[in-house]
Amino acid sequence: MSGPSALRVIPTRRHGRDRLYVCLPDGANIAWYDRETARVNLLREDRREAVLAALRPFVTGPVTVGPPPVPTPAELARLSLHPDDDLAPNRPGEALLVSVDRDPPHGLRPDPRRRALEAEQTIGAALDALDGAGWHTLHSLPLPGGDRIHHLLIGPGGLFAVHALNARRQRVHVADPMVALGRREPVPLLRRLRTEASRASHALTAEVRPVLALLAPARLNVPGPVREVRVLTDADLDGLGRLGGVLKPADVEALHAMARDRRTWLRV
Repeated sequence: MSGPSALRVIPTRRHGRDRLYVCLPDGANIAWYDRETARVNLLREDRREAVLAALRPFVTGPVTVGPPPVPTPAELARLSLHPDDDLAPNRPGEALLVSVDRDPPHGLRPDPRRRALEAEQTIGAALDALDGAGWHTLHSLPLPGGDRIHHLLIGPGGLFAVHALNARRQRVHVADPMVALGRREPVPLLRRLRTEASRASHALTAEVRPVLALLAPARLNVPGPVREVRVLTDADLDGLGRLGGVLKPADVEALHAMARDRRTWLRV
């Protein structure tokens, strides 16, 4: 295929299995074909026809098409989770708390880690408050290369990778993929969020949608459409808890059990 919206097919071998990954031009994975099971696993149902067209030159014979299967209880039981591998006890901002404890601030200059920590703790508390409505939140999930997902929300409405940003008393301007905070230079933050969500989708074999959560902005300006990323303030986060119709309770529990295992994140 050619053109700016063309999908790319990338052959890989993971965990002893041959797969063909279907990627958007920006590298985000939206499907993969498992040769062993002859199954096309879709992360984006709205791209079904485009995915099948991209795979057609590489696939022979009948295939099944659908969302990735959720791990069964038997499969999860085989994962003997050592306490050192359990990420569920992580506090909001866990990585920053450890960093500040190991290397306390020096001098009179403000420590940017403190502002970042305030955002993660406040956003994390708002997400934890959704727990009674059938949701689970995991915090500070480490990714290979030193990156991390601030918060992973799992519930009836699906999975969300939530990035917390302290915007207290500042104006925020969002022009995809750039985010400008106050008078600072804009940075391509939304591109990073889409990448992190794509990596989480890889790890969990389920669609993970990115969310930018802004703490107490003085003003939020989003003049144009934003692709895939939800841009919310801390006051809007409870709206995620009202979403539903995506995951059954058993699927929520299975994905939560998978996501809390540190080893899950070593393969992305």
